[in-house]
Amino acid sequence: MKVTKHLWYHIQCCLKATSPMVCPSAKYVTRMLEIKDVELWELIRKEKTRQRSSLELIASENFVSQSILECLGSCLTNKYSEGYPFARYYGGNEVIDAIETLAQSRLLDLFGLRTPGATLGDAEWGVNVQPYSGSPANFAVYTGLLNPHDRLMGLHLPDGGHLTHGFQTLSKRISATSIFFESIPYRLNKETELIDYDALQQDALNVFPKLIIAGITAYPRLLDYKRFRQICDSVGAVLLADMAHISGLVAAKIIPSPFEYADVVSSTTHKTLRGPRSGVIFYRKKERSMEKPKVNCCIPVDQLETRINNAVFPGLQGGPHENAIAAIAAMAFEASRPEFQDYARQVLANAQALANALTSLGIRLVTGGTDVHFILIDLSNSPSKPKLGRGDGARVQMIGDLVGIVLNKNTVVGDSSAQQPSGLRIGTPALTTRGFKEKDFEKVASFIDELLDLTVVVKSVSKNLKSFQLTLQKDELIKSKIEDLRHRVADFASSFPIPGMEDI
Repeated sequence: MKVTKHLWYHIQCCLKATSPMVCPSAKYVTRMLEIKDVELWELIRKEKTRQRSSLELIASENFVSQSILECLGSCLTNKYSEGYPFARYYGGNEVIDAIETLAQSRLLDLFGLRTPGATLGDAEWGVNVQPYSGSPANFAVYTGLLNPHDRLMGLHLPDGGHLTHGFQTLSKRISATSIFFESIPYRLNKETELIDYDALQQDALNVFPKLIIAGITAYPRLLDYKRFRQICDSVGAVLLADMAHISGLVAAKIIPSPFEYADVVSSTTHKTLRGPRSGVIFYRKKERSMEKPKVNCCIPVDQLETRINNAVFPGLQGGPHENAIAAIAAMAFEASRPEFQDYARQVLANAQALANALTSLGIRLVTGGTDVHFILIDLSNSPSKPKLGRGDGARVQMIGDLVGIVLNKNTVVGDSSAQQPSGLRIGTPALTTRGFKEKDFEKVASFIDELLDLTVVVKSVSKNLKSFQLTLQKDELIKSKIEDLRHRVADFASSFPIPGMEDI
């Protein structure tokens, strides 16, 4: 057999990749993808470079550890495991069962939902770790507990709620939640920009929903779970707490927990928990030891487990992603460590430092600040940026992508378009993972201020969004300003480490 130059190179790469001399944490190891699919390899490398050289400020993003990545890329992706632990439809799941129950046990312990030494069966709460992400988790709760066209209430999307909480417009039902169920939104008080609990109470008494959602995606203040419970008890509704955004802060015990008051709690695992892109559903198995509600809940507690589990499988999903479930177990282990509490405290401190810095620059924040991991800029009413206004969130995000300040446009109260909203949601979890402290976020605030000023310049020579885009492509002076800011942002961001693997 003739050994060609290419074959010799391939053999050497394989030997290097499998050699015990190659440490898993070495700066570079040979990747089979690099050899076999150069086109895809280069795209992944480009994304790694983008993440390293940018300021990732999207509140729902984070950087995972190498342990999480190892779980996701492990042999567990090969196994099919329809069903639940010890009740599978396929053979060969003995180890898979152990991994899934480990993930369940660690999650219950992380949130203090079982007494030490108690089995999964004896715990007051159970948890389903099979939902593919947060939206399927929420929809599983709805389909498991409600009948088609039953009523539910969630925070209106422009006021800070999530699509899956039932968003619809006057002319169209946007979310599947609003298509299959009757969705009645609750809103903020326009003066205080806080949830109007009195109006929520009155609306609930008028429509008697079967489920009320206490959850946020762009509401920067804490939720009053006790008040939600009282409202639910007055109409016999199930209380679902969607803590997708704040679950890491709850786990670290630095903000109030919904578990004392909720019947069901859903969450993603990739935001403040720093885990894989997945979803989980917690459900109460025993009655709350509190005063008897005025109206009995429409669904008995002893039915929650069966109805939710049946909704996840076989109702909505087939085989679970066991590599992601293993990553959930690894995530729960990491989140139980003291250093995670330090991280969560720093996330909050950084958010408040960012809020203070932006406010001092004359940039208006919804509610004037934050209690959680993100802030919401209101461009429709910022004193220092009068030339920015209603609908300019998309313009800022567009230039932000060009200069490496990655944030997301977001609706605020009064917006009618999610594509051209007036808000910017900015979060601190990802950069805190990279080691940013309060002083660093003051620097981030100055970059954001420059970004807004640059947007004003481009807008001043553009008639509409289409001409705004053309100006970014063709105006040489503006392109040079963008390039200058991009280089300074990249130099600053690249000085901080990024977790995970070095090369991809």
